[in-house]
This record gives sequence, C-alpha cells and structure tokens, in this order.
Amino acid sequence: MKIIAVLPTWNESENILPLINSLLKVSRFLEVLVVDDNSPDGTWRIVGNLANKNPRVHLVHRTTERGRGSAGVAGFKRALELGADLVIEMDADWSHHPRFLRRMIRATAKADLVIGSRLVPGGGEQGRSPVRTLITLLANNWIRLCLGLKVRDCTSGYRVYRRWLLERFDWNRIRSTGPSIVQEQLLAAVALGAIVKEVPILFEERRAGQSTLNSQILVAGLIAQLRLRLNPAPVRML
Repeated sequence: MKIIAVLPTWNESENILPLINSLLKVSRFLEVLVVDDNSPDGTWRIVGNLANKNPRVHLVHRTTERGRGSAGVAGFKRALELGADLVIEMDADWSHHPRFLRRMIRATAKADLVIGSRLVPGGGEQGRSPVRTLITLLANNWIRLCLGLKVRDCTSGYRVYRRWLLERFDWNRIRSTGPSIVQEQLLAAVALGAIVKEVPILFEERRAGQSTLNSQILVAGLIAQLRLRLNPAPVRML
C-alpha cells in the first residue's frame, strides 16, 4: 500500500524539514508530496533538495498559480499519478501533528474518508486563544446548517482519503480557491455515498512562521458556503 501525504505550503521554511522527517517515520509506506506556490522564503528549494536525495519526497513547484484550493487539487492529482492508495491532506505548520496519523490511517479500514476532528469527544485545540476556539465552533455550526452536513468538524483540513473517492471527484468543477475547498470536497464525498469517520485530534498553534488566515479570508469562506449550497457536488457519475 502506498500512502502519500499532500502538504500545500507558503513560506514554511522553518517547519517543513522537521515535519517531513516526522511524517516519514509514521510508516515505511508513507511518502510526502509538497505543493509550494513559489514561496519567497525558499520552501520549494528546501524540499527540492531533499527530493533529489530521497525518493519518498516529492515536490510540485507552482510558479503561475497560487491559493490553498488549487494547490490542494494539484496535490491530489499528482498523488494519484504517483499511485497512492491513500492520500493524506494536512497543513505544513505542525497544527496537524503526525502523531495522530497512525490512528487515522487505521480508521480507513472501515471508512472512505477519515477526518481529524477537534469537535468529537477526545478532540480539541491547544495553544489557541478562546476567541479562535469560539470562531471554530461558530463556523462549523454555520456550515453544518447551511450545507446540511452531519460531520462535526467540517473545517478540518486534516484528512485521509481512499483512492477511489478522489478518482470520482470532478476536478474541473472544483471552484474553491481558498479554504472552502475542504467543504466542497466533503460535499462531494457525501454525494458519492462515502463512509465518513471522524477521529479525535488536538489542533495545535503553528510552531513557526505566520498564518495566512485573516478576517477577509474567513468571511469569504463563510460566504462561499452559500455558493456551495446552490451548486451540485463536483463528482463524476458512473
């Protein structure tokens, strides 16, 4: 079984090497694919140098496109080309700690999509302000209400997908360019009848660097849910 962890990056030079090293220790079957949008801090160069030495490390260096949504799509497509049976989606700032991955991977034995969840028993956040935690709760309540989803943590970007599920997504109809792509893909998975399981994790504050999330991106993401409600899920019907 080949497992590929997809990490979209933007200015993660301080985090990326220790994170990759930690991920490679999770399983000998696990490989890492970094999708970098030409980070000014040279994240892509660091990963490229490592990829030249280690066949379990891969790089997609994007110089003409930028954005969390399109980077995720590029990563998923490349992971499928590389023959992944399971594809992990996660952030590269240590907010999604690799120590939860073994449990999440095991859960795919009975699920098609496994979500690392802050909002199920045993999950939570640490090192974050009460205001950020409240925002997480309110945002998820809004998304569940707007989209009719039963998943507790709809905003979590820490996930493991089975290959068949990603093969059925219609990538040409994915419209989200920002963080709302995780809800768009969740809607597609539900439309395909996928078994979705939430596994508790602790979401941690980033170790180094600066977050790109701001109030403008947050508001745009919440408004995007209305568009997702009006548009059918991006799936290929067989």
